[in-house]
Amino acid sequence: MTVISPRGRAEMLRSDGNPVRVLVVDDEASLTDLLSMALRYEGWEVRSAGDGAGAVRSAREFRPDAVVLDVLLPDMDGLAVLGRLRRELPQVPVLFLTAKAAVEDRIAGLTAGGDDYVTKPFSLEEVVARLRGLIRRSGATVTRSESLLAVGDLTLDEDSHDVVRAGRSIHLTATEFELLRYLMRNPRRVLSKAQILDRVWSYDFGGQANVVELYISYLRRKIDAGHPPMIHTRRGAGYLIKPGDPAAAPR
Repeated sequence: MTVISPRGRAEMLRSDGNPVRVLVVDDEASLTDLLSMALRYEGWEVRSAGDGAGAVRSAREFRPDAVVLDVLLPDMDGLAVLGRLRRELPQVPVLFLTAKAAVEDRIAGLTAGGDDYVTKPFSLEEVVARLRGLIRRSGATVTRSESLLAVGDLTLDEDSHDVVRAGRSIHLTATEFELLRYLMRNPRRVLSKAQILDRVWSYDFGGQANVVELYISYLRRKIDAGHPPMIHTRRGAGYLIKPGDPAAAPR
C-alpha cells in the first residue's frame, strides 16, 4: 500500500470544532494499525475494533462520524454488523473494506446500506479520499481553510497570525505563536519537550529544556486566563491542547 502524502488540503472538523471521528473495523491488526495511522495523520480521532461485537460497542460509546468496515469478520458478517450499526447511528456513513471484488458482493454491500466500497489491495490515499467524500456529504462536519486552525473556541490564522479565543483577540510573540501553532496542529496529542524544542526552536537546548515550561506558562496566561483551561500538562510525558471543559471555568 502506498503512503499518504503530506496534508495539503482544507481541514475537516466536526461542527463543534473537534476532530472528525472514524471507527475502523477489521480483524487484521496490521491493517487496522496502518489505516489508523493514515487517518490520524489527517488530524482525525480514530478508534478500532477487531470483530462485530466490538464494533457495535465502540460505535455506541465513540459516536463516530464514519465507519470503515471489513465484510469478513470472525464473529459475524459485516452486513449484519452494518444493520446493528444503523440501529445505533442511522445516518453514519459506512465504507466497506473487503477482499471480495465480485460485482455481486459490491452490490450486496451497497444494497444493505453501505455508502461506498473499497476492495483489497487498496491505497491509503483512496480510503482517505473516499472517507472525506462520505463525511462531507453527510453534513456532519465543517471544512476550514488550511490557514485557519481551530480547537474549541480558539482559532489561529497562519497567514495573518491572528489569534482569537471566544471572540477576544490575543497578542503573541513570534515564539509564543510558533509554540501555539504546533500544539494546535496536533490537538489532543501529547507532545514531549524534545519534540517541542525540535519543532519550535529547531535545535537541541541540552539541559535547558525548562525553556518549554517557561513558554507554556506564558501561553497559559494569555490563552487560558478567564477561560476553561485548554493547555494541559501530562507529567513525565509532555503537553497537549484540547477544547476547554466549561465545568472547569474559573468562578
